[in-house]
Amino acid sequence: MRVGLYPGTFDPITLGHIDIIRRAAALVDKLVIGVAINRDKGPLFSLEERVAMIEVECAHLTEQTGTEIVAHPFENLLIDCARDVGAQIIVRGLRAVADFEYEFQMVGMNRALDDTVETVFLMAEARHQAIASKLVKEIARLDGDVSKFVTPRVNAALRDRLS
Repeated sequence: MRVGLYPGTFDPITLGHIDIIRRAAALVDKLVIGVAINRDKGPLFSLEERVAMIEVECAHLTEQTGTEIVAHPFENLLIDCARDVGAQIIVRGLRAVADFEYEFQMVGMNRALDDTVETVFLMAEARHQAIASKLVKEIARLDGDVSKFVTPRVNAALRDRLS
């Protein structure tokens, strides 16, 4: 069984994340969405809320793709999380060249820690390349329309949290 791990903070999950999840599901038998606890980032949504959003937003993808998709919180090293869930592949989404520079460095470090786990990069579709959770939160905080970037449920959760 091929297991992939797609890690991130997902605060909140965006249409860009969902696109990468849908496409990654075609590459593996099981896709684990690693939800980073990362207290340093000061997330808008709690870990439990982010996990619940992922589960709700990805339920239809499991049905569509036939790939098991599960959310898994983690606070340890990414490579240790990959070992914990039995992942042979780490999936990373790329939006721009700046993402690649950071990700390239991370791949090198992860390979030094465990060279049995491969990293696969998926380019975001053009319509999703500008989407970043940080920017979505900022637009929502300033009462802007984020409906192009998140699902209706996530949009409602943002509005509720920020009102």
